[in-house]
Amino acid sequence: MRLASQLIGWDIDILTEQEESERRQKEFTERSALFMQALDVDETLAQLLASEGFSSVEQLAYIELGEIASIQGFDEETAAEIQNRATEYLERIEKQNDEERISLGVEDALYEVPGLNAAMLVALGKDGIKTMEDFAGCAVDDLVGWTERKDGEVKRFDGTFKDFPVSREEAEEMILNARLKAGWITEADLAAPADEEGIEEGAPA
Repeated sequence: MRLASQLIGWDIDILTEQEESERRQKEFTERSALFMQALDVDETLAQLLASEGFSSVEQLAYIELGEIASIQGFDEETAAEIQNRATEYLERIEKQNDEERISLGVEDALYEVPGLNAAMLVALGKDGIKTMEDFAGCAVDDLVGWTERKDGEVKRFDGTFKDFPVSREEAEEMILNARLKAGWITEADLAAPADEEGIEEGAPA
């Protein structure tokens, strides 16, 4: 008996060889364009960074300098310049996001929740989540999304953090920290076995 994807709740995409090639080319083009814009480098250098496996500006900013310097034709001075530009770009973006966060009325206190950054606070603000209590009242599904099966089809619903690589476990930890800071639970509650149902419901302990 074949095991159907609907039965196990997985949404499986099967790509042809051509579709996979097109997907990879699209990702390569997007990464190259990002590096050109963020690092103020020409297309050849941007494509070289992409072809070496670098996928984000964050990776270039925080990776060991030697990883960049090891690229053929690079030296430590070039690598340092690339890393400095990456860091400066991220700082500019963080500042812009924080200004938008303030304009949305998202309180500073949410920075105290480990794992949250300015871009994520902007996303929260756009969804009307602006205080520690608002965030403490979230369910994991609210943040990372969920799937539903209906009539044999799997439908995906996005959460607030759809554009961020946040796992369900990480989202749950953030919510627990927010509930701790909001006074809904205590350190003793955190030390006890997690009540997953309570997290999903978003109700104070």
